[in-house]
Amino acid sequence: MPSLLRVDDVTVAFGGRKALDGAGLLAERGQVTGLIGPNGAGKSTLFDVVCGLRRPQSGQVLLDGRDVTRSSPTRRARYGLARTFQRLELFGRLSVRDNLLVGAELGSGRRRAGQIADELLERLELTGVAGDVADTLPTGSARLVEVGRALAAQPALLLLDEPAAGQDSEETERFASLLRAVAAEGTAVVLVEHDMSLVMSVCDQVYVLDLGKIISSGPPDVIRRDETVLAAYLGEA
Repeated sequence: MPSLLRVDDVTVAFGGRKALDGAGLLAERGQVTGLIGPNGAGKSTLFDVVCGLRRPQSGQVLLDGRDVTRSSPTRRARYGLARTFQRLELFGRLSVRDNLLVGAELGSGRRRAGQIADELLERLELTGVAGDVADTLPTGSARLVEVGRALAAQPALLLLDEPAAGQDSEETERFASLLRAVAAEGTAVVLVEHDMSLVMSVCDQVYVLDLGKIISSGPPDVIRRDETVLAAYLGEA
């Protein structure tokens, strides 16, 4: 069975600078895959390539064995891809529940949307703020709503761009449990995150991106001991 997501030798250049330089990764069903690296390493650019917001100069993106390199973001969403963003992208004037309804209607249509939204509100412990306007939420809760909206679409592949930003330690611990549960249900999760304790505790595989290149990959225990990674990223802490 092919990897749900396969990114091969992707290059993206802005003028004379390569934001991605032959980068690639695999994401498997039922696993959390981490993508880490310093600021400016190209992580969000790689996410943009995977979800179709940016077309690479070279390389290939395969989703469930299907070449989607030139497919639109809408088509990729239909194939089962959902994403959150480094900068919060909620419908700020809608309620928390209505934000989830948007995702649910995209994934399952209006008939089941209400049921899916209500189940997620309970799962994410957001029932108490279901009627609150999204713009009024603290950052940690707003991040969770954005993740919930993506989950409401019932994706096969979930891309999360710094979802724990703004969460306190208790929220992050609950979020780690959520990620494990979502992966256990068969979803392929790809996580960009600067919280190394979260990454190392939930990820099955970790890819390290630096200056547009993947400089290391492997299980968390291998990444922790990789001297190249320590010099490029982890050792900066």
